[in-house]
Parts: sequence; structure tokens; C-alpha cells
Amino acid sequence: MSLDFAIVAAVFPAIFIAELPDKSMFASLVMASRGRPFMVWLGTAAAFAVHVVIAVSIGVSLFKILPQEAVDVVVAILFGVSAVTAFVAAFEAEEHQQEIITEHRAHRVFATAFIVIFLAEWGDLTQVLTANLAVRYGSALSVGVGAALALWSVSGLAVLGGHGLLARLPARGLRLATGSVLAVLAVVSLVAAFA
Repeated sequence: MSLDFAIVAAVFPAIFIAELPDKSMFASLVMASRGRPFMVWLGTAAAFAVHVVIAVSIGVSLFKILPQEAVDVVVAILFGVSAVTAFVAAFEAEEHQQEIITEHRAHRVFATAFIVIFLAEWGDLTQVLTANLAVRYGSALSVGVGAALALWSVSGLAVLGGHGLLARLPARGLRLATGSVLAVLAVVSLVAAFA
């Protein structure tokens, strides 16, 4: 298994853009304002790493079991579902995203950050997207590295001053852009399945 920098470069922006308006970024931002930012980042980075391993493992396992045409159809369906999820999230109230943050407070900043992100990311758009990309590219290592770097970067932005960034980049617009990209990927995968 070798690292393909072209796949890393393709995965990074897809995951980065999908994660920017996500609840995990808001959680990191709020936790960093109440605790030590570096420890918040370490906790979120560890939680993201676990989720990336889970997502790429599922994606690559699926790739090995199914014939290529079936994989393309499954990828198209998953991208389609992810696109719908992104579009729906674009129209949810932003107050809902803050609810997860306030429910999980603990004495240790690292543990709090890890637990909040670990729980918040289950079934999240970026987890599903990471699994999709692992299926699409068939490279767990390259997809995992690209996804982890993107997630860690978003968390780093939140911890270092994401508040100003969020004021400039509207969450709804980012989610709509993510949904549009995922919808295009769904169509491309469906075409590939029947080409």
C-alpha cells in the first residue's frame, strides 16, 4: 500500500469544504474559547483520526467484496445521499449545531474535545464522504491521509480563530456548494457504472 499524492490532493479539498460549516468546527471553536486551544486541537485530531480509520476501512472492504459496476452504483447512491444530507443541513437552524457542544462538559480539555467530536461525527457527512472516496479510489492510505489532514486543518482553523472565518464564509453557502459537488460526483459515479 503506497501513498498517492494525487489522491491525497483530490480528497483534501472535498473533505475540507464539507467539514467547514460542520457542527464539529463550531464545537472546536467553542471548546477552544473555554479551554486550552492546543489541547482542544489534540483531542479533536485524535477523534477525527479514529473516524477516518473507521470510514476508510468500511470503504475499502466494500471495494474488495463487490464487482466494480456494483461499487460504482453504491458510490453513486452514497454520494447522492450525502448531497441530500448537505442540502438539508444548509437549511437547518444554526442554533441546533450549538446544542451538542453544551451537553458535553468535562474537567479535562483533551478528553472533552475527543468525546464531543467522536460522538458528533458518527454518521456525519464527512465520515460518509471519506468512506465513499475510499471506495472510489480504492486506496485507504491515500484517502485516509487526505481526509485526516483536511479534518485536522478545519479543527486548527476553528481553534486558532475560526470565529472570524465563519463570519466571512456563510455556512449555508458552503453546505450548498458541498451538496452540489456531491451531486455531480453521484452522477459521474452512476455514469461510470453503466459506461
